[in-house]
Amino acid sequence: MFDVYLNHKRDLLVVRQGSSIPLGDTSGRWQKRKRRVASVSDEIKSTVQRQGYYMRKRSELKTN
Repeated sequence: MFDVYLNHKRDLLVVRQGSSIPLGDTSGRWQKRKRRVASVSDEIKSTVQRQGYYMRKRSELKTN
């Protein structure tokens, strides 16, 4: 299970359930989504295993 957080810029932060937000990689205030997520993509899962968290900025989603 994973906890999902969003900030005011709609950036995404995913951590293992019960883990704290990494201090060095926070950009603003994070708000926890009410629902926990049971499954995520393989990319997110492997990044959480390696780093302890996955963060994606909304600007990275935009296409030209």
